[in-house]
Amino acid sequence: MSKVLSFAAIVVAFTSISFAAETIAPASGIHGNYIEARTADVFTGPCVANGEAEQVGREAIFGWNIAGGSWKGVNLAGLSVVGVIRSVHTLGLRTEPINPAQAVLIVDSRANAEQRKALEGFAKHMSGNLLSEVLRVDAAPIALDVKNGNIHGGTAKLTAGSVVTIRTRAFNDNDHVCGNEEVWYEPLTKLSHAMPAYAEENEYKGTGLNQTWNDRSKRSSFLGTFSVSPE
Repeated sequence: MSKVLSFAAIVVAFTSISFAAETIAPASGIHGNYIEARTADVFTGPCVANGEAEQVGREAIFGWNIAGGSWKGVNLAGLSVVGVIRSVHTLGLRTEPINPAQAVLIVDSRANAEQRKALEGFAKHMSGNLLSEVLRVDAAPIALDVKNGNIHGGTAKLTAGSVVTIRTRAFNDNDHVCGNEEVWYEPLTKLSHAMPAYAEENEYKGTGLNQTWNDRSKRSSFLGTFSVSPE
């Protein structure tokens, strides 16, 4: 678990670190914005986290919008890919380092066949074992809109067709429950910069996992940026 910081300190820390580096994107790398939402709080204290462990938090949606770059020689600039997963244990639980998951991938419907395959490979590379068992791959229009292009405002929305919606906002003082909240779980992928956000909507209503959810009003989201070397 991360070191406990005050709410204000967390916002300042994420902002100051991220602004310093976000403007430097490698010309040959692949980079863009990221969002995720889970069915358990990621910014919380032990009073909530201990009660949620192994009770909720097995489901998650995460998505990448690629601002520029190529993967295995395939240009993916402007395209997006979304993963939807259901795991055996609460995601990120340290007592359960082995956590099998089933997944659905949604690739950008604007992508051609070569780009769709590259998007799948990129998502699997970025999420490791979480996408080791993909039950199906669908194509849909995907949009990740970050307000003013700035993840630090905390306001963003992801949609993938009619089956996925995440909508976030920044935290405020009313979002404290324990009084000693911290970043309890890390993001589900490696990011250049990340900050927790409040998920006003977190909905999956597809058929690929034989499970749907609509998990609103939870401190369960991350916004971030990624920048990786091309494969």
